[in-house]
Amino acid sequence: MSREFSVAVVGATGAVGNEILRVLEERQFPVKELRLLASERSEGTFLEFRGEEIVVEALGNDSFGGIDLALFSAGGELSQEYCPVAAAAGAVCVDNSSAWRMDPEVPLVVPEVNPGEIARFRNKGIVANPNCSTIQMVLPLKALHDFSPVKRVVVSTYQAVSGSGQKAVDELRIQSGELLNGRPIECKVYPHQIGFNCLPQIDAFLDNGYTKEEMKMVNETRKILGDDGIRVTATAVRVPVFYGHSESVNVETTGKITAVKARELFAAFPSLEVLDDAAKGVYPMPVASAGEDLTYVGRIREDESVDNGLNLWVVADNVRKGAATNAVQIAEILAEKYL
Repeated sequence: MSREFSVAVVGATGAVGNEILRVLEERQFPVKELRLLASERSEGTFLEFRGEEIVVEALGNDSFGGIDLALFSAGGELSQEYCPVAAAAGAVCVDNSSAWRMDPEVPLVVPEVNPGEIARFRNKGIVANPNCSTIQMVLPLKALHDFSPVKRVVVSTYQAVSGSGQKAVDELRIQSGELLNGRPIECKVYPHQIGFNCLPQIDAFLDNGYTKEEMKMVNETRKILGDDGIRVTATAVRVPVFYGHSESVNVETTGKITAVKARELFAAFPSLEVLDDAAKGVYPMPVASAGEDLTYVGRIREDESVDNGLNLWVVADNVRKGAATNAVQIAEILAEKYL
């Protein structure tokens, strides 16, 4: 790739924004100019990129002049407001929030699964990055779906606190220390204690009894796989882990897929790594996924309660592949094929 690009990172001082900078540097994305944008309270601070200190600017309507790519990770409200501003200025937006995911004119992309959808960015100048828990689940689902169509998915997630941002990471760390020392704790980020506890609620509850997080997984999975007929049900749980989401996934396919065949399909699929040797205690764990871009799948076994069912355990770093890396991969395809 010979051309270089002017890139803006919106929400650069946040956890995902910081990770986007690391991934851009690690993957040697051809950055000509880097513009770091955040709230006014971060204006004037500095972040490092490729050994250079770059000043953070306040996000505004005039922030996108001359920008080719804008990587957004600043929350849904700001994305809803500023993605159209950036697109009108000529930038292509890759948005990490939920603001545009279910817009029928905006592609929702996991590059290993549906890269051809990226071409639809021309509709609004936006490509949506899926929910972190959806990204890691659709990778193994796609491997199975291409062999024998997926009919039904039952998923339970075990999601790290970093999915709620740095303040949640700090809350778990502080609560753990206080509890171990027999001192009272404060709950600021979550409504209940997260240290040494599990919370069966991620995001707000809806009228159907599911949370927004759970319904994101339902709707986004269908959109990414391009099949509204897939039945998906989800239970999302916050667990006292710093980084790395885990998922127990039960999949029912149209035809029989043995556990042996499933391992072959996963091993051949990009960005998936099979860790599945029960006799040796080999299986995916969040502590081993932290800082990695791969999605790990293990505990692969046939569901003895249905004819064409499989059980999987899927783990990935929610800040890397679940957010920053997926966004940069989208940007790479945009840069290579469309800009």
